[in-house]
Amino acid sequence: MSENDLNADLRSAERRLQAAQLSADTTELDRLLDERLIFTGPDGVLYGKQDDLDIQRTGEQALTQVTEEELTSIVVGHTGVTWFLGTLAGRFKGADFTTRVRYTRTWVHTDEHGWRLLAAHVSNA
Repeated sequence: MSENDLNADLRSAERRLQAAQLSADTTELDRLLDERLIFTGPDGVLYGKQDDLDIQRTGEQALTQVTEEELTSIVVGHTGVTWFLGTLAGRFKGADFTTRVRYTRTWVHTDEHGWRLLAAHVSNA
């Protein structure tokens, strides 16, 4: 697969992740999240794959909006990085929220799994 094809495929994986987050699709999230995932949340705490899946399964987080304003991506070898800028809305641990955020996500590509999210960081934008 060419670098352009890998980049297009990476952007598709990013958008599948957004859709899975919006619909709380833990089956798709399980496919897209690497077992070694480390996510730095807006509170500065580190979370893993199981934390992300659990918060979706329990309904502690329920997104009602994921609006992408900008998506930038780069692929180098089997590593990709996406930068998402947009607005999220929903409920988190019982409280309604709407916030504009910037995600930086690092992805790894394998023949077996395609693109999987390895590391992520979110901050207010």
